[in-house]
Amino acid sequence: MDRFIDSIEWVAAIFVGIVAADVFVSIMLRYFFGITIPDSYDFGQLLLGITIFWGIAATSYRGTHITVDLVYANVSPFSKRMMDVFATLVLLFVVVVQTYTLFDKVVTTRADNVQTFDMRIPVWPFFALAWIGDVAACC
Repeated sequence: MDRFIDSIEWVAAIFVGIVAADVFVSIMLRYFFGITIPDSYDFGQLLLGITIFWGIAATSYRGTHITVDLVYANVSPFSKRMMDVFATLVLLFVVVVQTYTLFDKVVTTRADNVQTFDMRIPVWPFFALAWIGDVAACC
């Protein structure tokens, strides 16, 4: 299971690196040479979406997301367990609904043949990668 979680974290980290490289290279080319990368803005948005959904999966597995434990630290172990169960169920519900709606977005984007602005690359594969990250958060 740790290998699976590690691979999810690596996928999220790779996409963060790609987004950072895209932004850096785009800014340098625009500033020094007056050149823009075609669809750089679209790719940045789409890759950031992928990063967010894979990041949700990574933080869901590790439990390393930001928490506020003012109340949690001052209750009994049974109450802590109940709060953990409740929070996990709420997160599961939200992520399952989000996964369903994102799958619908993938299907409709593919059916509508939505493409990037400059190079006319189909957008649905990016949405599908984000959806796979969302599915990983549910499993």
